[in-house]
Amino acid sequence: MEKDETRRVCYSRVAMSDTGNGRANGGPLQKAAPTTAAQNGQLERGLGLKEAVALNMIEIVGIGPFVVSSLVIKAMGGPQAMIAWLAGAVIATLDAFVWSELGAAMPKAGGTYVFLREAYGPGKWGRLMSFLFVWQTFLHVPLSVSSASIGFAQYAKYLYPFNAWEAKAVSGGLVLLLIVLLYRRITTIGKISVLLWVGVIGTMLWLIWGGLRHFDLKLATDFPPGAFAFSSLWFAALGAAMVNTIYSYWGYYNICHLGGEIREPEKNIPRGIFLSVLGIAVLYLLMQTSILGVVPWREAQDSKFLASLFIERLYGHTAAKVATGMILWVALASIFSVLLGASRVPYSAAIDGNFFSVFGRVHPTKHFPHFSLLVLGGLAFVFSVILNLKTAIAGILAVRLIVQFIGQTAGLMLLRQRWGPDKFPFKMWFYPVPALLTMAGWAWLFWHTGPARKWGLLQIALGIVAFLVWSRDRKQWPFENGGQQSSVISSQ
Repeated sequence: MEKDETRRVCYSRVAMSDTGNGRANGGPLQKAAPTTAAQNGQLERGLGLKEAVALNMIEIVGIGPFVVSSLVIKAMGGPQAMIAWLAGAVIATLDAFVWSELGAAMPKAGGTYVFLREAYGPGKWGRLMSFLFVWQTFLHVPLSVSSASIGFAQYAKYLYPFNAWEAKAVSGGLVLLLIVLLYRRITTIGKISVLLWVGVIGTMLWLIWGGLRHFDLKLATDFPPGAFAFSSLWFAALGAAMVNTIYSYWGYYNICHLGGEIREPEKNIPRGIFLSVLGIAVLYLLMQTSILGVVPWREAQDSKFLASLFIERLYGHTAAKVATGMILWVALASIFSVLLGASRVPYSAAIDGNFFSVFGRVHPTKHFPHFSLLVLGGLAFVFSVILNLKTAIAGILAVRLIVQFIGQTAGLMLLRQRWGPDKFPFKMWFYPVPALLTMAGWAWLFWHTGPARKWGLLQIALGIVAFLVWSRDRKQWPFENGGQQSSVISSQ
């Protein structure tokens, strides 16, 4: 009885969001013309596998691998920095199983919000966990967008020596440009994403090709003494390095937040996630190896423009300027994808009655959650002009790891017990090994965020207080019978 009721709650909500386009009454996904969604003021399923992979990959790459490469080399103290990039790929691959299971089973706008709500129970603890995620969205999303925009401005100094105020103007202006680009319907967004993806992949392939043609094995294997002395100090260095590599891998889950706009989500969401993770992992490992085979690591660790320095060594200063322009294109593409997916989270919570209703507004002609986009974009603009890159990166991980990544993985295990594995269109291999390893990896990385972890915990505590105030005001759980609330939700 409990399983059936939970499924009824889940699918009734999906039907609310994706009428004519999603699952209804627990049935299979049905196709419908995009105009049906538009006419009902809903999101339309206008993204296929190609667009899903493009949106994921442009979010993953971003400015990250170009601005943190030198930081990773310095943290590890040599070419063994490649271990940090490989370890980041392993954790991302393990976590991809979690996202694929949940995304295929619940293809709805909001991603993690929906997953946490259903996994922990929509009437009680699921309300708290999903509220905490939305609460954190208003911090970690602006941090993610601002980190990319700050990195953009920082890397643009290779082309022009901006002073501090000019750099802030560049980073803030970039956020405003992205809001303008995103203020349009999803089918147009899909076309823009493919164009941006071409620039991202083209940039990385150029770097890899140049490195392979001029590769010096002696430079790439110039390991210092003690490079593989696996002591506590060595693992501490690995943790510090992986904070940066994981930051560079994050984004493989972006299409889960756009679940209500993906065609055939039970197939395209898992495929899109794994194609993105594996494709980017190969590109990252090849690119970082290529750089280490051209630029000596002792010089590379102190370079703020490592990829541009790499191209300059190969083809000269003019080519390096062209490469810098392409890297800035990559950064723009990343912010585009981050802000697009994140704007669907407050929207999903609002239509579910678990957040301010104004965030559930859909543009009357372009059919996207415009109010949510504008608020998140506005906060990102503020952060982009007041923070520095290192603070933003550490803050992103500290805020997100406990509730979103660890909480979501634990939630999947609870949901499997309640629903049974047969209810999941996609199932992870060797369950529960990937899930357990994922939680261990995220917990380890949270510890290595250093002082930022206390701010992550404080943010969760404030979120709990906000949830209690919100629930008391609305006379909902835990200030009203949880079963009554669940029945109200499922009947809507």
